[in-house]
Amino acid sequence: MSVALATQLREGTKKSHTMAENTGFVSCFLKGVVDKSIYRKLIADLYFVYSAMEDEISRLSNERHPVVSLIGYEELNRRETLQKDLGFYFGQDWLELITVSSSAKAYADRIRHIAKTMPELLVGHHYTRYIGDLSGGQILKRIAKKAMNIKGEDGLRFYEFDQISDQKEFKLKYSKTLDSLPIDQKMADSIIEEANRAFQYNMDMFQELEGNLIAVIGKLLFSFLTKRSRVGSTEVS
Repeated sequence: MSVALATQLREGTKKSHTMAENTGFVSCFLKGVVDKSIYRKLIADLYFVYSAMEDEISRLSNERHPVVSLIGYEELNRRETLQKDLGFYFGQDWLELITVSSSAKAYADRIRHIAKTMPELLVGHHYTRYIGDLSGGQILKRIAKKAMNIKGEDGLRFYEFDQISDQKEFKLKYSKTLDSLPIDQKMADSIIEEANRAFQYNMDMFQELEGNLIAVIGKLLFSFLTKRSRVGSTEVS
């Protein structure tokens, strides 16, 4: 039995999607407030999340899982692009330099847990991350490139889907795949619930990064005000 999962996922996560977009970190990002030191922390966190996702989906696809194997589109994989970006921001020894935040670790742990206990729920995480990246990636790439004054494409490979020539056509294919999954309505409801949980994990990551961003902005503001105060003290009245 199959259900119309694509529409249900879209409608069932609308509120969570809006909440995620309204977090302080994402709001700042969309307004062009992007600090390179914070952005590379985001890339590092995503590396751990996508590594968990792609490890588990690859394993389950190889095992021919009746649901997960159907969504395992390798052209969506992000780990390799994240590795390139991490090399750009941290250098050749990036793997030894990056650390996972507590929120990203909880996110990755959840992915690995459900992969072993109820793999079908991975569909909710897969939809939330990959389709979100595919849909808004080019906008975010332009914002990040301008805000961090990056020349060329290095450091922004995460947003590139080189193996997908027509994103609109691919998303239609993906929706048809979701609708054809051999699940019942009870499982569809569980997948939607897990997709909302995925949004919450993303928001937790954003909120942790937001705290770091506020600290950076605070230091810059303090430095600016201190410098201004020193200049003012040398002025002749």
